[in-house]
Amino acid sequence: MAWGSSSSSSSSSSNYDVFLSFRGEDTRHAFTGHLYKALHDKGIHTFIDDEKLQRGEQITRALMEAIQDSRVAITVLSQNYASSSFCLDELATILHCHQRKRLLVIPVFYKVDPSDVRHQKGSYAEALEKLETRFQHDPEKLQKWKMALKQVADLSGYHFKEGDGYEFKFIEKIVERVSREINPRTLHVADYPVGLESRVLDVRRLLDAGSDDGVHMIGIHGMGGLGKSTLARAVYNELIIAEKFDGFCFLANVREKSDKKDGLEHLQRILLSEILGEKNISLTSTQQGISIIQSRLKGKKVLLILDDVNTHGQLQAIGRRDWFGPGSKIIITTRDEQLLAYHEVNETYEMKELNQKDALQLLTWNAFKKEKADPTYVEVLHRVVAYASGLPLALEVIGSHLVGKSIEAWESAIKQYKRIPKKEILDVLTVSFDALEEEEQKVFLDIACCLKGWTLTEVEHILPGLYDDCMKHNIGVLVEKSLIKVSWGDGVVNMHDLIQDMGRRIDQQRSSKEPGKRRRLWLTKDIIQVLDDNSGTSEIQMISLDLSLSEKETTIDWNGNAFRKIKNLKILFIRNGKFSKGPNYFPESLRVLEWHGYPSNCLPSNFPPKELVICKLSQSYITSFGFHGSRKKFRKLKVLKFDYCKILTEIPDVSVLVNLEELSFNRCGNLITVHHSIGFLNKLKILSAYGCSKLTTFPPLNLTSLEGLQLSACSSLENFPEILGEMKNLLMLQLFGLLGVKELPVSFQNLVGLQSLILQDCENFLLPSNIIAMMPKLSSLLAESCKGLQWVKSEEGEEKVGSIVCSNVDDSSFDGCNLYDDFFSTGFMQLDHVKTLSLRDNNFTFLPECLKELQFLTRLDVSGCLRLQEIRGVPPNLKEFMARECISLSSSSSSMLSNQELHEAGQTEFLFPGATIPEWFNHQSRGPSSSFWFRNKFPDNVLCLLLARVESIDLDDIPMPKVFINGILCKISSRNYQLYMSLMKRNGTMWKLHTEVS
Repeated sequence: MAWGSSSSSSSSSSNYDVFLSFRGEDTRHAFTGHLYKALHDKGIHTFIDDEKLQRGEQITRALMEAIQDSRVAITVLSQNYASSSFCLDELATILHCHQRKRLLVIPVFYKVDPSDVRHQKGSYAEALEKLETRFQHDPEKLQKWKMALKQVADLSGYHFKEGDGYEFKFIEKIVERVSREINPRTLHVADYPVGLESRVLDVRRLLDAGSDDGVHMIGIHGMGGLGKSTLARAVYNELIIAEKFDGFCFLANVREKSDKKDGLEHLQRILLSEILGEKNISLTSTQQGISIIQSRLKGKKVLLILDDVNTHGQLQAIGRRDWFGPGSKIIITTRDEQLLAYHEVNETYEMKELNQKDALQLLTWNAFKKEKADPTYVEVLHRVVAYASGLPLALEVIGSHLVGKSIEAWESAIKQYKRIPKKEILDVLTVSFDALEEEEQKVFLDIACCLKGWTLTEVEHILPGLYDDCMKHNIGVLVEKSLIKVSWGDGVVNMHDLIQDMGRRIDQQRSSKEPGKRRRLWLTKDIIQVLDDNSGTSEIQMISLDLSLSEKETTIDWNGNAFRKIKNLKILFIRNGKFSKGPNYFPESLRVLEWHGYPSNCLPSNFPPKELVICKLSQSYITSFGFHGSRKKFRKLKVLKFDYCKILTEIPDVSVLVNLEELSFNRCGNLITVHHSIGFLNKLKILSAYGCSKLTTFPPLNLTSLEGLQLSACSSLENFPEILGEMKNLLMLQLFGLLGVKELPVSFQNLVGLQSLILQDCENFLLPSNIIAMMPKLSSLLAESCKGLQWVKSEEGEEKVGSIVCSNVDDSSFDGCNLYDDFFSTGFMQLDHVKTLSLRDNNFTFLPECLKELQFLTRLDVSGCLRLQEIRGVPPNLKEFMARECISLSSSSSSMLSNQELHEAGQTEFLFPGATIPEWFNHQSRGPSSSFWFRNKFPDNVLCLLLARVESIDLDDIPMPKVFINGILCKISSRNYQLYMSLMKRNGTMWKLHTEVS
């Protein structure tokens, strides 16, 4: 049984991490008391029932709800546990919740043998013998207790024997496992979290953890690279275990994210989504976000981390103290201590360097990947620790640089390091930089100065013009040396701010004091100076101008001839810049041109783009490309993007772009004409015209290399473009929102490699009945919300096509397409090899008899077809049939679906309305369980019947059948367990059928 403490809470409405079940007389004041304290000290919210509540024969409703509200149950099975009927009832309830996959049970066998519990021997046999006399009128309860004891003994747990070591160490193992199990929302802190524990305690003391009076806000400040974000993640992980919050949110990289377009609104959306659990939150302005946060979160106790804040405006938009409820905790990390004072954050924690012991351990882990290094390295390790001055990032980078190196290599590296004052500690990082080869150094500086935050694919497109074919190798070296990181999800190339600062510092040190004579220009003031006074030189190869949000509205006055002197310029990035005029000249060396908001309507007429590889002029004023003349001019151009160009009305002749691989002009709202030459670019892989709402026609296509085509949301497009020749590389085509397109041309069949066709929101669309013949490799044909979709009969005739075509389509859906009975008359049987078919939310009244011919169909879904009355045929190999909300289905159709022959092979799952129990169920029994008696031989098939309220069952709650023979639970292997389910809905009830156990 459980033992009580007022500190744990007796409120059944609370959620608990752990529920303790034990025999009070055995362990209340010893083992269980110590276990409870250890859990409590770790911040694990543990239910421990009051001793007074133990009276009586049955567990209370409050106790039952506490079990259901817990995530883990620990059962302390001691010598006299089975002598208490209260404990046994509690155990049965715990295991019932466990079987529903909602409760993890950890048995602790305290000074008893697990086999005694499993087989009810020893003290457990004696206790049950006494209970049999006491409860002889209730054999079912006795059987339930025995079953519960066997089940709990079969679970993975812990066994403590008399004299088997210290109890506190045994308890530590249990607590450690519980901590792991209850903590699914924690963040990755660090590969080697050295020196964090004491810092976490310091921060938690400042936060006054556990107190609910008011909102607690603290700031963690210090220079870059000390681990402020790491500490914040560690504190966050502890707090979400230790305390109950209404919501959590860790807003990482606030500074970087807020500098992007709509950055503050984006952060506000994340905050609201994380705390409220809502998706697709729409904000039109920062001010609206502030208002919504104030109104929606004011009464909520939240845990909020604002990581890497650098402006007062960020805190005003996402982190004001008076927005949240009592007990809320807010942690801000920043490099600027004054920012915290300005925001009235009175409690602050200053990050300091690691002490010598922790620094040595961190270096050892990074260099040797283990806790202790070879003793011969001790001296050189201490010398590196001294040089690194306790900066965690420096230790990680230096350690990574020296992985696998000999003592001689360490000695050589140490000689290169200089002992420097702490204010110049960034210089320590240059040792790793100096170890790079010359080209690796240049690539690193390019990324540090201009390319941080770009995707790896983009970087590999951009830099080859400056280097040879070793780009991937160079980037790999930088990753290995911990100088850059490439995120797994979006492939973004990133680096720590401190390393970026180091790289930019090196670039400044190695560059001329005159901005016009530098290789890279990345400081706004330097770029504007060069463009304004025309002081550029042939030394400049890369310009990257990315104005902050506060600067982007300022018009930049400049000399339009400024690029004339920059003869070797290869890469030009301009983002968020508002220029007074366009350029009069671009150098012929230019390889990459990305200019958001390009101010001219065309490229300079004297620009010879023979080296140009990438051209991106999104949100620009471009109206004419000027791509005319000799093919040699554009022989290298591979990427051309003119997205969001509002005044662009025409895509001109692009026939000279013979090597173009990607062309996009998305969201060009006034585009009305596309030149036919676009359809004959043999190397084009990506063609995207998404959202060109005024485009009415699109030229014919003969693009043999095309891999991606996007014409969705071109709502005025009247016809799908003709396909003039075979195109083998386009595997998937999505057509959304083509309201004017009513059919596919006959030439569509030239998309011979197409495997998946997806239609959505295409009204009154006519689908050719010979679509399967046209597309021999088509395996997926999906349509959604295509109102009025119809088959249109082919000229060859339905029968002719059907006789010569072997369909490869195995997945098809026509959900929400307003289909009527005639859908089955033409073209439907082209899907003769379909395996999965979804016809949800349509208007037909019957399923045709020809369904019997779909011998490969295993899953059919007609849910939401409110008019469906009759099922005339059932596919012979159907395993799953879904007909939720088919309220018009006739009783004869229900009988057909519940026919015994359909389910004899097993492994079927049918859901449909009805109220009749199939006659072929030999036995029926009502109640919480079904019991049948058999002589000698257990039958081959066992069928269970369950009656339940419809609203009480969802996918997570569906009970699974269990079979007991002579009171012993029999294991059902996945091979032998087959499920047949029929949901018959009437007056709020549902019948559920399970089969079978062999």
